[in-house]
Amino acid sequence: MLSSLSRALAMLEAIIADGATRSVAAIARDLDVPVATAHRQVASLVADGYLARQGRGFHVAGPRLLRLLRQLDEKQVIANCAAPVLHRLAGDLRCVVQLGTLEGDMVTYRIKTGEGAGDLFTRVGLQLEAYCSGIGKVLLAWLPDPDREAYLATGPFPALTSRTITEPGALRRELARVREQGHALDDGEIAEGLQCLAVPVRSPDGRVLAAISASRGAAQSTALPPDAILADIRLAAAEIEDILGALLVA
Repeated sequence: MLSSLSRALAMLEAIIADGATRSVAAIARDLDVPVATAHRQVASLVADGYLARQGRGFHVAGPRLLRLLRQLDEKQVIANCAAPVLHRLAGDLRCVVQLGTLEGDMVTYRIKTGEGAGDLFTRVGLQLEAYCSGIGKVLLAWLPDPDREAYLATGPFPALTSRTITEPGALRRELARVREQGHALDDGEIAEGLQCLAVPVRSPDGRVLAAISASRGAAQSTALPPDAILADIRLAAAEIEDILGALLVA
């Protein structure tokens, strides 16, 4: 059963990669698959909506496959890979661990886990301004220069606390420091008493598409010990990057 599924998926991949330029028979010969078998596979894929006929004898991605693709995005793949790593990290650190991505000018929180998670105002799916959080500063710091400058041009930014960086020039210097040191610190900038350390998560091609953070609030008994926690979240980011590399570069 598994080998039959594998052959059908190989046929699906080959047809999509071909771009509707060759017949099923020609693709079957490349895959060393009997032509009759290939036609049966394609007929099943068409019936299930994964392929659609395009002209005489050619095929393209079908409606079911396109719907599936719309449900996936690269950033969500990163979040899916990161989830077990971050659940473990949150347990080890006994604090709130989050993962966020940048959508336009806003941080979208995709993972939130750990001790005290229910007390923190963020939630999965929530979008917040980027300039005032550790995750947001990491994501802004690694934007292409023109995009980062375009963001800074929208300032000055509203102050959420007395510590919030509001002036574009000051934020520009802060983001340069984040890039240089490889991490960001939010020390009460988004909420009074909330301290957060964040580091980037890179895709296999080196782009920073997500950031992870560890946070503690004023109600918790100890402040965030920066050196120890920074080392742990960097190890977690590296583990996530290794998982992504194995998944996306295979």
